[in-house]
Amino acid sequence: MAAGPDPANGAVSNHRRRRFDVRVVPHRRRSPFRLRDWRMSTKLATVLLVPSMAFLLLAGVQTSTLVGRTTALNDFSSQVGIGRQITAAVHQLQQERDRSAGELGELRKGGDRQTAANDLKPLQAATDKAIVDLSRAAEPLADADASWRVAFSEALEAYDQVVDIRSAIPPAVLSSETILSNYHRAVGALLDLLAEPTPGQNQPALNDAVLRYVQLARVKELSSRVRAQLYAAARAGGYGTEDRVVLADLRGQQLTALGAFRVAATSEQIRRYDETSVSPMFLAATGLEERSLSSGGASPQVLPSEQWWSASQQRQEILRQLEAGVLDDAVRQAEEASDDQLRTTLLVVGGVVTVLLAALLISLLIGRSVARSMRLLRSQALRIAQVELPDALDRLKTVTGGVPRIEVAPAVVRSLDEIGELAEAFVAVHRSAVTVAVEQALMRRNVNAMFVNLARRSQVLVERQLELLDDLEREESDPDQLENLFKLDHLAARMRRNDESLLVLAGTDSTRRWNRPVGLGAVLLAAAAEIEQYQRVRIESVADVHVVGHAVGELVHLLAELLENATAFSRPDTVVVVTARVEAAGPLIEIVDRGLGMSPAALVQANEVLASPPAADVAAVERMGLFVVSHLAARLGVRVWLDGGEDGLVARLALPAVLLAPAGNVELDAPPSARMLAASAARGLVPQPGAGRDAAAAVPGVAARDLPVAGRPPGVGVPRQGRPMPVRAEDVLTPAAARGGGGGWYSRQGPPPSAVPAPAAPPTIPVTAGTNERGLPVRVPMAQLSAVTRSAQPMTAPTRTDPDPEAVGGMLSRLYSGVRRAEAEDTTEIPVPPSGGHDEGGRRQ
Repeated sequence: MAAGPDPANGAVSNHRRRRFDVRVVPHRRRSPFRLRDWRMSTKLATVLLVPSMAFLLLAGVQTSTLVGRTTALNDFSSQVGIGRQITAAVHQLQQERDRSAGELGELRKGGDRQTAANDLKPLQAATDKAIVDLSRAAEPLADADASWRVAFSEALEAYDQVVDIRSAIPPAVLSSETILSNYHRAVGALLDLLAEPTPGQNQPALNDAVLRYVQLARVKELSSRVRAQLYAAARAGGYGTEDRVVLADLRGQQLTALGAFRVAATSEQIRRYDETSVSPMFLAATGLEERSLSSGGASPQVLPSEQWWSASQQRQEILRQLEAGVLDDAVRQAEEASDDQLRTTLLVVGGVVTVLLAALLISLLIGRSVARSMRLLRSQALRIAQVELPDALDRLKTVTGGVPRIEVAPAVVRSLDEIGELAEAFVAVHRSAVTVAVEQALMRRNVNAMFVNLARRSQVLVERQLELLDDLEREESDPDQLENLFKLDHLAARMRRNDESLLVLAGTDSTRRWNRPVGLGAVLLAAAAEIEQYQRVRIESVADVHVVGHAVGELVHLLAELLENATAFSRPDTVVVVTARVEAAGPLIEIVDRGLGMSPAALVQANEVLASPPAADVAAVERMGLFVVSHLAARLGVRVWLDGGEDGLVARLALPAVLLAPAGNVELDAPPSARMLAASAARGLVPQPGAGRDAAAAVPGVAARDLPVAGRPPGVGVPRQGRPMPVRAEDVLTPAAARGGGGGWYSRQGPPPSAVPAPAAPPTIPVTAGTNERGLPVRVPMAQLSAVTRSAQPMTAPTRTDPDPEAVGGMLSRLYSGVRRAEAEDTTEIPVPPSGGHDEGGRRQ
């Protein structure tokens, strides 16, 4: 894992996603059978569909009822309409029957058979044609109700029997009753078929219409049978024994059917019947029929056959016309009822469809509005939770200057309903969270400013302490006392590193800078000089690589923290091996110790911290080394990760190409100082790869047995040339000839080679970073401290230059005025120098 951006792949924040690639990971698996787990669109669709389906069901039932009623009335109208063909077939069959009855009477008297057959043949053909027309008209009713189909089948079967009995008429081999009974049966079946149409329930008017023309058809049938009886008697020349009884019964039935017709018929139909019954032709037939009635016990009169046939034929035609009129009324009434029912059904169906479409449209609009509001609210809430708020927090966490203004977007749902109120609540929560984050950023900036102030104050004291130790070490000749001073010197160096760690916690750059490239071996040696147990560090091989000057101080700090951790958590009798080699990806530094090591879970957690630097908190203070390493690695772009070794831990650092530079004037000038000789003798190290032990042997007066192991400090055999001093990072990184000129500290360019070093005198006018927005001068910390900006080195005391009294007085006056204005304004903001102003040493960046 890496700390800082990876140059190959780039670094992307964990919260950085595409703007609309936001989603919620449920805390449990969604179940389609759990109502509360349904999506809002599904719930809205269910709310809309359930009433719609219920309405459709009820409307379907009602429509089905109406359609069924319409179908029944349509079938009824068709069945009533086919009554025209039925009455025509009945009329032709009556003509054939009545004529056949007369011919049978004539044949029994000895009439000519052929003449009878010829006379009946036209009537039989007309009947067959009427039956064919009936069958053709009945074809569309093949799917009619079962009772009508059964009645129609019975009528056809009865007519087939009539067809079969026709051949028995000329020879007169069968009795008249037998032959005529087949005709009676066929006519009766057709009349039953005529009465079969039923309009259904709650249709009394239609039932009466059917009853009227059926009763009138029966009146006509009874009149036809009376005609047949009288015509047969007229052709036979007299009445039979049962003819009078049959005639009396037929007349009685006729009167009953006529009464039923009058009861069911309308006044108009009764008027038409009455007008018809008083017509001359009807009265002539009625008069002849009355002559056949027996009166006073006398025998009924036999009517003239031709006269009777002619008169009765005219009466039958009149009744046929009256029957057709009544039937037409029934057909028209049935068709009107069917049309009305169809119209009602269509209106109801159209109304149902219209209401359903309107309800669906309104429901769709309302549901779409609710779903759109919920979708916008969800999108804004997820965008706030996963994009905007994390981005704002990241910006506020990484702020170094003034706190930026965080704009909170308004609610995307502007409605005044509960969803709009919920959207406003989300925005209010977002605004409150941003406000709290800004307050925390201000507090964090103030704490960082306090860290910087305390760290720099401590740095001043530590630097003064190091100067004092330098003076004591130069004046001390006792080896034991000098060794104690060396230990105290290293403790002071560690204190200075802790101050720099505080600066890292505060997000401020280090105050130590170099302006020239430095060899990697010198950087490793300087890092080892920063720790307490420097004697246990072994630098075995170092590649010939140079590091740019501006990154040397922070890289030394990073390596020192790793070396400190390696020496602190390993056995005192072991050494920490450091190697540096160049691989395909770049230089790789390995720090191997034989210590306690770390568990796999702890390794994963530590590598996560190194890969993503956390914010400063209590945990960061408790593990300051790991926190400082992660932040320095992120700042430099160095990839740092930990691996488990055989007996301890291996820390690896991959340096990016941007930190590498061509070799400069970085070699230590000869002769080296006593401090560096002491350190080299203590470690057995020279910067060249593979030459560590030769360098230790090359140092005069240092034997191999004097090399430090198991934490043992260097022995008294270490040569002291010119009052040796303990090694520090600046003594390693700055050549002896360059230290007199300042070594390029705090500047990446450094002074020109011809520049003559001179003691830095404090400026006559206080150094400031301009004024803030309230007009107060911004102080540059440590700008007046020239001692901090130089490495500790033996030099003559600088000439003291007294400051200008007027300048000092003006500075104090402005300071007092600024304090009064700050108290009056009651501000809590701590001014921080803007980036690009002055660094900690007071020099322009």
